[in-house]
Amino acid sequence: MKLRIKGNSIRLRLGRSEVSNLVAGEIIEESTTFDPEGRQRLTFRLFSTKAVVEVSASFEDGSLTVRLPTDLARNWGTTERIGIEAVQPSSNGTSLRILIEKDLECLDAPPEESQADAYPRPSHDAACSSTTRDLRQESLPIDSL
Repeated sequence: MKLRIKGNSIRLRLGRSEVSNLVAGEIIEESTTFDPEGRQRLTFRLFSTKAVVEVSASFEDGSLTVRLPTDLARNWGTTERIGIEAVQPSSNGTSLRILIEKDLECLDAPPEESQADAYPRPSHDAACSSTTRDLRQESLPIDSL
């Protein structure tokens, strides 16, 4: 799983095996250690649960946790839909954009980066066709998820 943070948005990209594991109910987790002793660590995890009705994220004690409804995870993971987008409002009037995507093959990946678990990139014609609308990412306000 890859994490990208930019401003007030987070993006998680998952390979095929991670998507399969998520649909099977497993927690997907990665961490990055910043010091030689291993005490300064950023952990990020994604899991599905019946306990939530909308995509949500929290950050506590160096851990970013993203939760999504089980049915939404299953639907996303078992179709050609590429992404899930949600907006989580905060009490100070700002919002956090949460994007969860299937990791597509890179067009110009560095040789040291394996593409074995990536999803095939849809052709330009297929992605633009009205008959393959589910290949494109759907943007949903958090209330409608």
